[in-house]
Amino acid sequence: MPPIRRRHLPSLGSFATFEVAATHLSFTRAARELHVTQGAVSQQIRLLEQALDVALFIRKHNALELTPAGEELLGAVTVGLDMISGAVALLSGDEPSQVVTVSATNAMAQYWLQPLIDSFHADHPETCFVVLASDEDDALRNYADVDIAILCGNERCDVGEELHFLFPETAQPVCTPGFLERFGPFESAGSLNHVNLLHLHDRHWRADAIGWQPLGWAEWFRAQGIEWARAPSSFTANKVSLLMTAALKGQGMMLGWHHMVAGSVARGELVFAHPAVLTAGRGNFMNCKKTSLKRPSVAGFREHLLAAARRQAV
Repeated sequence: MPPIRRRHLPSLGSFATFEVAATHLSFTRAARELHVTQGAVSQQIRLLEQALDVALFIRKHNALELTPAGEELLGAVTVGLDMISGAVALLSGDEPSQVVTVSATNAMAQYWLQPLIDSFHADHPETCFVVLASDEDDALRNYADVDIAILCGNERCDVGEELHFLFPETAQPVCTPGFLERFGPFESAGSLNHVNLLHLHDRHWRADAIGWQPLGWAEWFRAQGIEWARAPSSFTANKVSLLMTAALKGQGMMLGWHHMVAGSVARGELVFAHPAVLTAGRGNFMNCKKTSLKRPSVAGFREHLLAAARRQAV
């Protein structure tokens, strides 16, 4: 095979810009990550396409798609930039292998991920963590620095990624032991209509962030074959953390996701108020970047998370 003529390659910066834009399939999001204007990203991509004499994107109204040439180039660019970054880190004496970057939703990061980070860090104090949490920016999972993404939905594994099923998304009514003693027991599902139910507002998710709605009281009552009375709630919020705080203060009953309330239930701070469990028909997944798994810190934390998921399934 003849040697590759590297001297006529476009600039490294244009390839880096292309990788970010191709990952997000958005010039706007790429500009935000790169801290430049959308016009600058668009111009760099256009110059790269001219230099290569090939179209890399199919431009649609408010949407981008990679052409076959773009998909092929993305794979090569990602591998190349990862190798360059690794070599530069070795030369500069940096130790990026000890940093693990994880993305998740706000509540998942706070109630499931953070305790596992703490327990892992106790045994591996040399490991540092970066957590990118958001209920609105679904593109966080695609950021170049993200090693592990915690996802909810019906996922599929993309090229270059390793997907693990963690647990199904299930929810069950929870309250404090004092609230249960005062207003319970709740022997029928209908009896929950007569107490203060802390409600997750429909604006919990931004409409364009996901393609489904989170579990709520309407779905729980419907699954029991009865209607939710929709009595006024003393507290409605669009953040799970705010509902958790209210529930822990004994102000009402909330629909608690098992993986998020497990710690509070284990400590006796919350109890399951009714045995009926609502399953959404979707699951929680861990999506790992294969190139990141070559680093012991990332591979070790992946096993730590999988072990926690197995314990929760028992």
